[in-house]
Amino acid sequence: MKLPALLVAAVLGATGVVPASAPVQARPATYRNPVSAPAADTFADPAVIRGNDGSWYAFGTSDPLRAGETTPRLLPILRSPDLVHWTYAGDAFTARPAWAAPTAGLWAPDIRRIAGRYVLYYTVTDTTLNPGEDSAIGVATAPTPLGPWTDSGAPVIAPRAAPGGGFLWTFDPAQLTDTEGRSWLYYGSYFGGIWTVPLDPDGLRVAGTPTQVTIDNRYEGAYVVRRAGWYYLFASAANCCAGPTTGYSVFAGRSRHPAGPFTDRAGASLLTSRVGGTPVIQQNGNRWIGTGHNSIATDAAGRDWLVYHAIDRAAPYLNGTEGINRRPMLIDPLSWDGGWPSARASETPQPAPGTSGRPSTVDTPRVGRVDRRHSEEFDRTALNGWTWTRRDTRATVTGGALVWPTQATDLVGPENAAAVLTRPAPAGDYVVETKLTIDLGVDAVRNYQQAGLIVYAGDDDFARLTHVAIWNTRQIEFGRELPYAGRLSYGGAVEGPPATTTWLRLAHTTVRGEHRYRAGWSTDGRHWQWGAVWTFAAGTAPRIGLVSQGGAAADPPATAIFDYVRMYR
Repeated sequence: MKLPALLVAAVLGATGVVPASAPVQARPATYRNPVSAPAADTFADPAVIRGNDGSWYAFGTSDPLRAGETTPRLLPILRSPDLVHWTYAGDAFTARPAWAAPTAGLWAPDIRRIAGRYVLYYTVTDTTLNPGEDSAIGVATAPTPLGPWTDSGAPVIAPRAAPGGGFLWTFDPAQLTDTEGRSWLYYGSYFGGIWTVPLDPDGLRVAGTPTQVTIDNRYEGAYVVRRAGWYYLFASAANCCAGPTTGYSVFAGRSRHPAGPFTDRAGASLLTSRVGGTPVIQQNGNRWIGTGHNSIATDAAGRDWLVYHAIDRAAPYLNGTEGINRRPMLIDPLSWDGGWPSARASETPQPAPGTSGRPSTVDTPRVGRVDRRHSEEFDRTALNGWTWTRRDTRATVTGGALVWPTQATDLVGPENAAAVLTRPAPAGDYVVETKLTIDLGVDAVRNYQQAGLIVYAGDDDFARLTHVAIWNTRQIEFGRELPYAGRLSYGGAVEGPPATTTWLRLAHTTVRGEHRYRAGWSTDGRHWQWGAVWTFAAGTAPRIGLVSQGGAAADPPATAIFDYVRMYR
């Protein structure tokens, strides 16, 4: 597929190369997210490259670019002199490739320079090769980032049949050239996991056997970089597109080999049921939620930048109150403290690429002394100060713990059948902690058995931090349900991995009256990690509590054992 001749002529000029003719601007001292505005109100799954002309080019998923538009662009392209000021520069294609279904989406592009030309990989959600949603990875080539782009005529990764019928999700390509000059392509998503396969030197054909690098039902949106003798796999987890409850986040694992195995900072594998992953970026309580699907750019000063999309929690949809999630492009500096990448989603002005200013960081909650008056050690059979919503008579206090088998029902949705045990939260800032033991096994499907902490403002307004079974995985999920535009919205961020005994914390602060709760977890009670933040509106009075629920009636219940609920100042 090629750009129109007039557009090609306009951008290439008589020489056939992209001119370095972008307006000369003074290097900005600061920037403010989202950087895709005003060129694009939404620009999901951004992939960036610096062209030979010195300009930066970003390629995005095929959505409408601006509010009020309804027709998707076919892999839109933005151009920038500095990673801060972006302008719309056209689309990669004027029509879908001939092997794509007429209504197929073109998603999640990846742009590289291989063997002297530009190579563009992209997802096709539905092909003409099989009936049904048989996603595949396409590839096109061009002499410049602006084209003209010529599709190869067939998928580089063809649709893959799933055991039991249907097709695995063949999404989200990302290419890597390793230290020996070999080319690799990463691809895949939740249904089937992420895989990698060697490519031939021109990057257009498979040249080896695929290897799975993450367990299914956890990650998508792979991006791999080489650094200090390691290969770092960045991947996104949770629902990308749940509107105001989107908890999409980026995690990392690393390996000495491009095909893995990849493990996180604690040594947990990204292939196991209790799935590993070191958090790179998660929502921190400001304007931005759903911080995910990244690429990486390195500025002229050698500093790495995380390029990703996020959702403004006050304006989560492109048009109206539902439909296409509004996911503009953001950038933030990527630090490598201790050999692991991390970034903070920023909303205030920050030092721009190429400058030496100090960016803002995410504070680690400080945990003070125990507040005995608001704590519960479960050393008495009576639960003083606790209130049941739909009491579960199977829950008992015995042996110095609350023992509570999971209910075969859930709190999510309008039915509100599950029990909740809560007590008033103390005033001011605090950290609530519980020690939870629950054996959900590994690998077996027992959706969605879980237990843990809950912040409860009502049956339709809560956040819960639980050890949960999600298909064949075991994860820590920080889920959120709230009413939005006359309906319920549920989504969540994920953390982890959990253990049979996991310590869970929620750190509460107030900012301009708004309640903010940050998730924390530990598998030994001493070393803690901190993750995503969910907020509750000013004027609400959320209670703190416990839940033990999920799964089908046919599943054997798991038994949740809560050793205590402690409040720290």
